[in-house]
Formats: sequence, structure tokens, C-alpha cells
Amino acid sequence: MIIARSPLRVSLGGGGTDLPSYYREHGGFLVAGAIDKYVYVTVHDTFLKQMLVRYSQIEWVNHRSEIKHPIIREALQLLDVREVNLEITTIADIPAGTGLGSSGSFTTALLKALYKYKRAFVQSGELAEQACHIELDLLGEPIGKQDQYIAAFGGLSVFEFEKSGKVNVRPLRVSEETYHRLHDNLLMFSTGTIRSASAVLKDQNEKTKASDKTMLDNLHYNKELGYKSLDALESGDLVGFGRLMHDHWENKKKRTSGMSSGDIDRWYAIALEHGAIGGKVIGAGGGGFLMFYTEKPGQLREAMRKEGLFELRFGFDFDGTKLLG
Repeated sequence: MIIARSPLRVSLGGGGTDLPSYYREHGGFLVAGAIDKYVYVTVHDTFLKQMLVRYSQIEWVNHRSEIKHPIIREALQLLDVREVNLEITTIADIPAGTGLGSSGSFTTALLKALYKYKRAFVQSGELAEQACHIELDLLGEPIGKQDQYIAAFGGLSVFEFEKSGKVNVRPLRVSEETYHRLHDNLLMFSTGTIRSASAVLKDQNEKTKASDKTMLDNLHYNKELGYKSLDALESGDLVGFGRLMHDHWENKKKRTSGMSSGDIDRWYAIALEHGAIGGKVIGAGGGGFLMFYTEKPGQLREAMRKEGLFELRFGFDFDGTKLLG
């Protein structure tokens, strides 16, 4: 049995500028971190004469073209996997639709497993780019490239998206002290709501393609905040980074309707009153997880606990997409 694993992620600055509708004209930039919550994909031969695909549904098919799951179907087609006596299964630590980039993580894990099945090697950059090709080009999803790249590379990483489509990747350069403070003081809480990133990003994508001035100004400012977040993190100014998270969130809420909600606004205000320096909703917005930077983690945890919010405790992953077996 082949087992592949890809990490989920959190955005640390500049999110939204990784969509082709933006970076092809203006260039994109962001900082992201892979976390130790994962999507797993298994692939193995069976003695059956049908292909079995297990995810939130179960499919029995006679040919890859019959598979309803679009990413699995396109990945098998892209790598020209013709065998039908296969079983493909996926499980995840966190449900999809919670803003942690699960789709990109799933696609990179699936491709990694299929490359192993074909006894072939794939580098991280090529893996990320092929995952982007499936989701953005073949399936036409109005999403960006950060999820696939941070999943493939892992770590705390800096991404520059050139107008040509080339993606430059480098590790975030932080001291050991800064890393441990970030690990200890960056907290995430579930809003209890799931949503489709594609649905949330559709409005942003369409307005960007139409050169809507308000949307472009918003994304230009978000990219500027991304550069400032990089400087704050690499200089060890985590209080400044927390304040920039707040600026990110205030700017993000202006981008499209449905970015926040009455409950999210209330929880955010309570968090600020109980030690949070700044925070934001992770991912496209509208639900998922609230992430805060605080230097009073105990106080913030108690306040969110009283609101009934589940905390997702996490660390950072530095392996990226990898094979476990």
C-alpha cells in the first residue's frame, strides 16, 4: 500500500494575491505556514476488476473517465494511470471547507501517491505546479496557488508569484526564539462553519479580471501588508505582526460580502478584549477558523472556551508532501 501525506496550512500575510487573475497583471506575494494537520491518500492494487474510490462518498467504476470526483479523475488522466484494479482512499485530520487549504493538500498527496505507483519521482515544485494545473486550468476553480505550493514544500515559507506564472519559494528566516514564540502564541479556534473557498473567491476573481479599482486597491494593500508581515516576522517583532494581522482582517472584510458574520465579529471583539493583538479568519473567509496572535494565550483560551469555541492546537510541518509507505 502506498500512503502519501500533505500538510494543511495557515496564511501569515499577503493572502489573495496568489490568484492568477491578480498576479498575472501585478505579481503576487505571500507568507504561509504548513501545519501538522494532514490529508492522507492511499493507493494500492486489488484483485477486483473495478476501481474503488473512497472519500466522503464511495465510487465503483470500470474506467477512470467514469469517476465523479473531479480531482481524482483528472489526476489519473494527467499521469495516464490506466489500471482499473486500484483502490484510492482519502482521509483528513480536519474536514474540507474550513479554510486550511485541504483541496490543494489533497491534490498534492494524490499526485505524490500516483507517482510512486508509477515508480516515478517528482520534485516539490513540479508537484505543486501539476496540482495547480489540475485545479486551476483543467477544473477552472477560481482559486490561488498558495495551497498547493505550501503543501508541497512545507515549512514557514515565502512565495513570490511572477506575472509569467513562475513561483519563487524560500524559507522564512526567523530566529529560534521567534519561532517558539510564534508556535506558542498563534492560536486557532473553529467557528463551526464550513464553506466552499471557490464560492467565496468567485466574486474576488471576477472583479479582479474586470479591473475593478476597489478590488485591485484592496489586493495591492494586502500585498503590501504581506511584505510588512515578512519584515515583522524576520525581525522578531511579533507584536507588530499581530497588529498587521488585524489590518489584514479589516482589509479582507472589505473585499467581498459574506467575509464575516455577526458571530465572527462578536468573537473577534471578545478576543481583542482578552489578550489578542490581532487576528483573522483563515482562508477565503466566511467561516472555518479564527486565528489570533496573543501574548496572553491562557486568557484568550479561557475567553474562547466560554464562547463554546473549539481550539485547534497545532505545530508547524517542515516535511511538505511526503510518502509514508
